[in-house]
Amino acid sequence: MQLTVGELARRSGLTVRTLHHYDAIGLLKPSVRSAAGYRLYDRANIERLHRIQALRQLGLSLTDIGDALSGPQAPLPEVIDRQIAHLDRELAKAALLRERLHRLRAQLIAGQSPDLADWLDTLETMTMYEKYFSPDELKTLPLHTDPDVLPEWSALITAVQAAMDRGATAHDADVQLLALSWMTMVGRATGNNPAFLMRLHAINEQEPTMRARSGITQELERFVERAVIAARLTIFARYLDAQEMERMHAHYGAQMYAWPALIAELRGAMADALPPDHPHVQAKARRWMELFRAYAGDDPVTHARIREAYAKEPDLRGGSAVDDQLLAYVRNAWESSQRATH
Repeated sequence: MQLTVGELARRSGLTVRTLHHYDAIGLLKPSVRSAAGYRLYDRANIERLHRIQALRQLGLSLTDIGDALSGPQAPLPEVIDRQIAHLDRELAKAALLRERLHRLRAQLIAGQSPDLADWLDTLETMTMYEKYFSPDELKTLPLHTDPDVLPEWSALITAVQAAMDRGATAHDADVQLLALSWMTMVGRATGNNPAFLMRLHAINEQEPTMRARSGITQELERFVERAVIAARLTIFARYLDAQEMERMHAHYGAQMYAWPALIAELRGAMADALPPDHPHVQAKARRWMELFRAYAGDDPVTHARIREAYAKEPDLRGGSAVDDQLLAYVRNAWESSQRATH
């Protein structure tokens, strides 16, 4: 059975434009074209499309999906099992919310007088996190389980806001200390899990009520980002010369939010015991070097100095979940990738 792009769009619920885009980027090429030039998709294409959409549901970008599908692929039943597990988690979240609403309704019908505002506020907060984290993940998220984390982070947010209110800049020494403390708190609140960091960032970006409640406004977030970059550049200046620092000032921090996703992918590959010479891991190592060279340039001497700084200055890694084991894994993957291309 072969389907035109229009037929596949209707049957799959996607748009023709989306399928054309998948074709253009090489993610889903139609098997053949008819004599009239129409794209025709067969069973193998539909199976691949299922894999693509399954990975999209798990939050992967199209680039990462392309990387994943370029190497050895999990059997389709395993892909479907993951989808079922994902849906089971969503159903469990919905059932839990329903149970809580029934409990609230029963209290009100019984004439009890809970503090409705506090009750609903707590309910909203809990269910907000449950939109982004599974029940098992919430058990390992310190921000959700450690009673000391939220008060300490709240105090830090207050201190940063006070610095902004008095007109401090990201280059002030006390602000840079606050920024480095912020990154330490990020690591503590997420359990040094970069995937959790990405989801907490998504909550702030997509849930205005959470932003308002936490006090992490967009202005405060940008201020902290600038201060973190400035603080780390101050540290790098102890190791790099003027010309190297000129490049660092121009490029360091430009890809700040590209790193957590990449680190999460690599830590996931390590957890899955993928060897460094696996094509998926090699692709991630190449991406790592691309991001690194964007601010470090191509001079091996500069690279060595930057690596020395990372080795000696813990504040350069704060909140990043990068440790010596991960660095060795990336280095081995990069070296195997280079051997494969020569």
